[in-house]
Amino acid sequence: MTLTIRAFRPDDATAACAALRAGRPYLVTTPETVAWQVAAQPHLRMLLAEADGRIVATARFGAYPDSEEPGHGFAAVHVVPGERGQGTGTALLTATEEALAAEGVRHAHCWVDDEPAAHGFAAARGYTRGRVAYFAGRDLTTPLPPLPARPPGVELRTAAEYADDPHPLYLVDVEGTRDEPGDVDLADQGYASWLAEIWHRPDLDRELTTVVLADGRPVGFSAAQTDGEGRYWSSFTTTVRAHRGRGLAKLAKADSLHRARAAGITAAFTHNDGGNAPMLAVNDWLGYERCAAEWKYSRELTA
Repeated sequence: MTLTIRAFRPDDATAACAALRAGRPYLVTTPETVAWQVAAQPHLRMLLAEADGRIVATARFGAYPDSEEPGHGFAAVHVVPGERGQGTGTALLTATEEALAAEGVRHAHCWVDDEPAAHGFAAARGYTRGRVAYFAGRDLTTPLPPLPARPPGVELRTAAEYADDPHPLYLVDVEGTRDEPGDVDLADQGYASWLAEIWHRPDLDRELTTVVLADGRPVGFSAAQTDGEGRYWSSFTTTVRAHRGRGLAKLAKADSLHRARAAGITAAFTHNDGGNAPMLAVNDWLGYERCAAEWKYSRELTA
């Protein structure tokens, strides 16, 4: 086997997307989204491992652009099942770490599939295990729970209704992101960056993204991404602090799923930090079933 580590090219999008999804049916992404992410997000880079002309592994990595403490970066290495145990992951991770170090990253954070071999691989390379996160799926061909009652003064709309001015949704997103569980303190993302990296994602489904208004002002939302193949991804559900504890996140996510089911979506997936008990409870109520887990690993990179 002749192994080559090289940078992603736009014409790799279809093969790279297939490699990312191989063995992970709960991931919802498309070749268009993969290519767009690399092109539109300056902090995100991708390396590929190619064996005899076949893409057998991917690495997505970069420095956290909004980290309040410089030197933190992320890396996600995935080797296609059936291609593991041949040194591909080691070669790709080594190249990724070298690229991160060249960008000034000293603290690398990785998510690792919850499999014995993956845990062993990370530990052998000096990574320390931290928090856990869960993937969950929901068959949308079966009935959903009825929508919760709306509190007085609460309305539901879609993100499509904010196409001309999404700034109110940006404000909700920024406040919600501040309270997301994590190991890296992030500064608020700027509006121009948010527009480019969040609002203009090719897979963001604005018709299925539910926005919650209280007294006429957006105070929460449940964002949806779709792949055009009947699959739905719940990317972020949040409520501003002043309106938490009223069941609005549950209402938003339930409404978005009802919209998705009515639109012919057949499978829904989501991902949550293991410490996010309120959203995990919402997922349980909605009928999601956990289908996989991943663990956060970190290590210090040498200069």
